[in-house]
This record gives sequence, C-alpha cells and structure tokens, in this order.
Amino acid sequence: MAVQQKKSDSFVKQAGILAAAGIICRIIGLLYRSPLTGVIGETGNGYYTPAYRIYQMILLISSYSIPAAISKVISQRLAMRQYKNAQRIFWCAILYVVVVGGVGSLVAFFGADALSPGRSAMVLRTLAPVIFLSGLLGVLRGYFQANKTMLQTSFSQILEQILNAVVSIGAAYLLMQIFKEEDPQTRAAWGAVGSAMGTGIGVLVALLFMLFVYQMNRKVIYARVERDHSARVLSVGSIFKIIIFMVTPVIMSTFVYNASALINQTLYLNMMQKIHGQDLEALMVTNGVYDTQAVGLSNIPIAIASAMASAILPSISGSFATKNKKEVNRKIRTAIKTIMFLAIPAAVGMTVLARPLVRLLYPNISAQNIALGGYLLAALGASTVFYSLSTLSNSILQAVGKQGKPVTNAAVALAVQSAVAALLLAFTDFGIYSLPIAVTVYSLLICLLNGYCVKKATGYKQEAVNTFLLPIWASVIMGMAAAAVYYGMVWLLPQGYAGNAAAILAAVALGAFVYFAMVIKLGAMTRKELLAVPKGAMLVKIAVKLHLMRK
Repeated sequence: MAVQQKKSDSFVKQAGILAAAGIICRIIGLLYRSPLTGVIGETGNGYYTPAYRIYQMILLISSYSIPAAISKVISQRLAMRQYKNAQRIFWCAILYVVVVGGVGSLVAFFGADALSPGRSAMVLRTLAPVIFLSGLLGVLRGYFQANKTMLQTSFSQILEQILNAVVSIGAAYLLMQIFKEEDPQTRAAWGAVGSAMGTGIGVLVALLFMLFVYQMNRKVIYARVERDHSARVLSVGSIFKIIIFMVTPVIMSTFVYNASALINQTLYLNMMQKIHGQDLEALMVTNGVYDTQAVGLSNIPIAIASAMASAILPSISGSFATKNKKEVNRKIRTAIKTIMFLAIPAAVGMTVLARPLVRLLYPNISAQNIALGGYLLAALGASTVFYSLSTLSNSILQAVGKQGKPVTNAAVALAVQSAVAALLLAFTDFGIYSLPIAVTVYSLLICLLNGYCVKKATGYKQEAVNTFLLPIWASVIMGMAAAAVYYGMVWLLPQGYAGNAAAILAAVALGAFVYFAMVIKLGAMTRKELLAVPKGAMLVKIAVKLHLMRK
C-alpha cells in the first residue's frame, strides 16, 4: 500500500474508492441495526441514541474534523514538495489530538450524568475512550488522504464497521443475558452499553491497522523527507499555529453543521413533554425510530458526498496553493456534477420506496414503527440532496482558505431551523414530523449560502441544466418506473419479507437502468465524463451495447 499515487488517477476515482467504502459501511450499519434492535429492543435504542448524540458532538469538537484539516494542511506542503514540513505537521498533529482528544474523553466520562442523564449516561461513559482513539485514527487517515491515496482509509473504515457490527450484537446479547434478572429498562440499558462497546472495538482495530500501514510505508516516507532540501523548515510553534488556525474553523463549522440533530432532539423531547404532555419513554422510542430508521437510511447518499468532499479537499488545496484557478474550477464542476448525478436519483428512490426499505432493513420493529419510519424517511428525501451539496461546498470553501464562511453560514441556517422546529412543535400537531421539515429548511439554507460564497471566492459559475434539471427529470421517470415495478410485484408475489425483498431488488434494478438510459439519451452525461468515474470504461461499453451511445 504505497503512499505514492499514480498521476493518471483522478480525484473522482479516489472519491469513488471512499464513496464505495462509505456506502458499504452505511449498509453494514443499517443491516446490523436490525438484529441489534431485536436484541436490545426499541427501549435500548432510546437509551443509545441520546448518548451517541452527545458522543458525536464531543467527537466533532475534539477529533472528528482532524482528517479534513490535516489533509488540507499537509496536501498544501506536498504540492510545494515540502516533505519535511509535511512530516513535521503530521507529528505535531499527533501531539495535538493526544491533548485535545484526551480532554474530550475525560469530559465525556466524568460529565456523563450531566450531559446524558438517566440510564443513557452508562452508554456515554462506555463511548468516552473512543474519542481519544478516534483522534489518532483521524490524523493517520488525513495523512494518507493528503497523499491522495484513499485505499488505506477505505479499508480501515470497512474493517471498523464490520467489527462494530459483530461486537455490538455479541456484547449487547451477552450483557443482557448477564443482567436478565433485572427490570426490562435496566436490561435494555446494558444492551445499549454492549452496542457502544462495539463502536470502541471497531475504532481500536482500525487504528492498529492504520499504524501497521504507516509502519509499512515508513521507509518510503522518510526517503522522501531525506531528498527534501527546502530552505525553510517550519518551527513547532509555527506548525501549531497553522494547525490551530486550520482546525478551529473546521471544527466550528462541523460542530455547527451537525448541531442541528442534537438541537432538534432536545427541542422534540422537551417541548413534547412540557407542551403536549407526552411520556418521555414513548418519545424516546419515536425519536429512536426517526434517528435509526429514517436518518440512518437518508445518510447513505450523503456518504457519497462526504467521500467526494474528503477527496476534493486536498486536490483543490494543492491546485489553489499553486494558483491554478482554472483547475480549481474544473474540479469543483466535476465534483458537483458527480454528486448530483448520484444524490438526486438516490433521494427520489428512497422517497418512493421509503416504507418498503424500512420494512426490509428493520423487520423486527412493530408495523406501526415501520410505517412511521417510512413516512419520516420520505419526508427527508429532499434534504439528502441539499446535505450532499452543502457537504461538498463546505470542503470547497475550506480548501480555498475560506474556513470561516461555513461556520457563519451554518450558524445562520441553524438559528432559522431551530426557530422553525420550535414553532412547529409548539403550535402544530406535526410532532416528530416537525424535525424533517426543519432539517430540510436547514440544509437548503446552507446550500444557498455556501453556493454564494464559493462563487465569490473562486468565480465559479454553476451550470444548471445538465447538473440539476436533467438529473431531476430522469429521476422522476425512474421513480415512477420503480414504483410501478415494486407495487406490481407485491401484488403478484406472496406477502411477507421475501416478497418485499424481491420486489425492492427488481424495482431498484429497473430504476437504475431507466435512470442510466435517461441521462445518456438526454445528453446530461458525456462519454468523457462517464470515463472519469470509477468503472467508467465499463459503463461506456454498456451504453454502446445498449445503443444509448455511439462507438
């Protein structure tokens, strides 16, 4: 697994590697949540969700943004062939996360009762050490991403998620057996603790793998450093100043960007109790359905955007450092178009097949919650497109030195969405459906604000017809075809899990073909653009054989 990357490889293909890993991880996450819910129950999910939200927020502040920030800082030095400085930044980043990640872990462990009251505090304490380990893992992943090789990060992500799934289910079952004499709520809480243990084991093994990869590449890395005769070597103080000034805006942006879910959860649980007089235990179950079934599925298209954002950041940073404005705009255009070609049909498909997908992936939950999860997933459909685009534009702004803009934009959008959520919860009977409405408003506002800032910073002009309008039209046709196939097959096949699964597979297969055919025939995707994506040559051959494209 060499650090060096072939020049012929594009950032789109590197993003494809990360996107594939991200999708695999999301699918594993969705698949294991179903048997895990069968073990710990919806009550256990209710205890796990609030603690995991707090864990995520502390992780965002201390460790989560490290890969993106380090990737940008190091990639700029690599673009200028300053290998000594790049390596010094790497070691200083390690020291930085040891301190910050350590503090974050201590806050989560000793402040669990205040941050996540009740039985969910047990879960937060179990997750606390993972914050420290995640910081070290993030620096290693960011280092290899800066070298424009995503294979190591992708493999470590898949390994982490597989172990997370296996250990979560096993540990949850074991702990619930140990405490089987306790009351149902206490057993469910220990089951949630077992699920948190899986998260920790996954991160630990992924960290050990990345350390092994670094050790394997150590000779190559230091040989490159020895060949570097740069006149200016950065001091430790200068490096920490660079890291802090780069990491802080990225952390703030990511924190504010992700605070929406925590604020919405807090508003929902508090206001539904105080204003509508609903029971906390029932509210936590409903919130668990929203967070696990609806948000979990809607995050799959966003994983592709996150992968593209991770891949494009070091690539654009390098071009921006060498003042190649034309190349910067070309990469932005390619990234946005690629993301929209995938996110738009995914959002339409999940909206059309929302309830069947929830039923497929979570057969163990009640019929009432399957229906609720399906409706909530459909309500989140448009937000997945907006989130995908805003995730990408965040990285673009960070790459061109406008780290503060995503913070400001996310803060404005967060204030608006919080007001919308509070008003809907207080004065309507929408209940849990207030949250997807607020999320859609939030993601749309960030899209618009970030888009304006990208244009101002780079001069980039967005093409609309091929990037947005034609994919939307093709996706509408795809959605109608997929729905017709699904409901037609459900009518013909025997009722049950197998019939639902077969109908979904057929609907997705036909839908993918219809969308592919439509974008080619409409001229939205050219041969050159198709060749740039992973397995593009194979897709061109298929298009030619189907007479969708000329030889």
